[in-house]
Amino acid sequence: MQLPKILLVEDDHNIAGTLVQALHSSYDIDIAAAGRLAVYKITNGNYDLIVLDLNLPDISGLAICQQLRDKGFSMPILILTGEDSVLTKINLLDAGANDYLTKPFSLGELKARLRVLLRSSKKFSLLVGSQLSAYGLTLDRQTLKVSRDGQAIKLRRKEFALLECLLEHAGSVVSRTYLNRCAWQGEELWTNTVDVHIKNLRDKIDKPFEQPLIHTVHGLGYKLDGSQVRLKLGLAV
Repeated sequence: MQLPKILLVEDDHNIAGTLVQALHSSYDIDIAAAGRLAVYKITNGNYDLIVLDLNLPDISGLAICQQLRDKGFSMPILILTGEDSVLTKINLLDAGANDYLTKPFSLGELKARLRVLLRSSKKFSLLVGSQLSAYGLTLDRQTLKVSRDGQAIKLRRKEFALLECLLEHAGSVVSRTYLNRCAWQGEELWTNTVDVHIKNLRDKIDKPFEQPLIHTVHGLGYKLDGSQVRLKLGLAV
């Protein structure tokens, strides 16, 4: 099976080595330690996705991103940046970046971001996994169908995206910020927008069933967890 081909543009050898070790089983990874070399490789290669450090020794990641888009390259670009200002993020997206990760970041989140970016490519839609399942819930990315314990559940587009994100991180807390990225691509929202959509999702996923799966973790976000089975006596084990 053909693996997605990624160009990792990173001048820090320790970071590059760590990322290659973490991703090599799922991706065909090439490395460039400088901006000009990266542009040369992309111009003469065939990459499915670019992971691009913002601060490089010769050309900035922002300039590289702009150059690639001006040349007509359309592959997804994920920027790695140590800058967390709103203006930097806006400039990156305006330059043509599809997504960004602020350092330090978890490898789990990086892998999830890569899957999301590749999911839009029909070439690799099946490779990233068309179906997610946990606690009796099943979500199919190809057919857009959702079911719980065999019972079909109809979701709106944003509800589907939120559930997909929660299923990808089943058993772990997912922040509202990350849920925003999954369903709204990080755009500015009303304060309670995510909460309102989670409530609507709960009405469909949890309300018709005995055991709730979507749990609020106060001050942190939400978690999909069905490990605690509720008994008829009202106790939990």
